[in-house]
Amino acid sequence: MDPFDIVLHPYVTEKTMNQMEKNNALEFIVKRNADKAQIKKSVEKMFDVKVKSVNTRIVKNGKHAIVIFMPEFKAEDIGMRIGVF
Repeated sequence: MDPFDIVLHPYVTEKTMNQMEKNNALEFIVKRNADKAQIKKSVEKMFDVKVKSVNTRIVKNGKHAIVIFMPEFKAEDIGMRIGVF
């Protein structure tokens, strides 16, 4: 499956910006039927990074995935590449 079919777009709020600084994490809206392993592989392939863990939750506007990156990759750098700032 194409990684761009799983990860739809970043989810940016003040809370997610704090997560980026404190936890080295970004939040994405993902396909509702995607599991954590698929999300991890997709993010690693799309951004050429290593993912430490993925947490998901389903809310009324879709499925959210909080992706925590390995320490050698900075979420701020990845956010700048994808246009979060």
